[in-house]
Amino acid sequence: MPQIFGSAELLEDVHKRELCIGCGACVDLCPYFKNYKGKTSQLFPCNLEQGRCFAYCPKAEVDLNELNHKIRRVDYDGSPLGPYREVLASRAGNQMAKGAFQDGGTVSSLMAVALKNGLIDAAALTDRNGLTPISRIVTNWKKVVDCAASKFMASPTLSALNMAVREGYKRIGVVGTPCQMTAVAQMRSNPLQKEEHNVPVALSVGLFCNWSVDTRRLMDLLAQRLEISDIRRMDIPPPPANILALETVNGSVEVSLSDIKPLIPHTCFICLDLTSEFADLSTGMFEGRPGWNTLIIRSDTGAEIVDQARREGFIETEPFPEDNLKHLSKAAAEKKERSLRTLIRRGLINNQGDERAAIRIPQGIVDKILRSPRD
Repeated sequence: MPQIFGSAELLEDVHKRELCIGCGACVDLCPYFKNYKGKTSQLFPCNLEQGRCFAYCPKAEVDLNELNHKIRRVDYDGSPLGPYREVLASRAGNQMAKGAFQDGGTVSSLMAVALKNGLIDAAALTDRNGLTPISRIVTNWKKVVDCAASKFMASPTLSALNMAVREGYKRIGVVGTPCQMTAVAQMRSNPLQKEEHNVPVALSVGLFCNWSVDTRRLMDLLAQRLEISDIRRMDIPPPPANILALETVNGSVEVSLSDIKPLIPHTCFICLDLTSEFADLSTGMFEGRPGWNTLIIRSDTGAEIVDQARREGFIETEPFPEDNLKHLSKAAAEKKERSLRTLIRRGLINNQGDERAAIRIPQGIVDKILRSPRD
């Protein structure tokens, strides 16, 4: 079992190593950590020897084998997509309110049907203040669409989850990226084993993510080229486009990804997870089929929500083509291998003695990932 420390060790192991992604897991637990424009900072010192800030962080002493046992009751095997039951093509159905969906609107539809039917009583989502991603608690299913569309920037979404717990919600839904779903899994496992620390997540929907960009640096870059307040939507089309596409009040603007990639935080390059393996449901784009999503069902809860959403016309699904599944698995396997090599090179995995690690996985799984064929 990994050791749990306090905020002093969190600052040493995560912030000083430039591993913080600004996920929000340590924000709004206490008055000490706050997030501003994608950056999380400690405002006041804290002398607790153990804290939820450290216990929840997805970049500090995360034992993937132990976490898989707690959440899935299986070993971490390093498989490209993680444990799953079924992969489908999906999109919003005719009963879902229209919104500025990124692709098929599956995420918004699933959260909306869960709220509408009382399966959750609050949803921790990501909204925008101008261009800046912000966390938001949504309790009205018709308001879910206000948070639609990808932001492509690190967001403190999990601070809304912490606030929802503090405000007394008992069945909370949450949408987030792979690192955030790892943090949610740790929160659900109640690592400090205190009843008052129970986090009643009833539904987790994870997003596919290769990387995000630093909010402040992206805004600085874009401000040199256009008026930030004119941006209405952004997208990164699948290869070979190699652009960040912006929709503005004055038309379309394209920014080369060669200008965007230097803005990726270092911590994204140690993330082993492309498809949010710890979520109940995982969603991403369906390459080659605009207006549709890839939907991965991972748990009983996820399967039940999908069934209900289909029955009520909130989503529609189709079988997922085998060739597309192979392509997705290959991409996920490549991310695992690249990130694992970076973890090893930076000395952040399976450290011994007093040297703490970012990630821990069995050595046999390390060897398996490194020797797995990509084809």
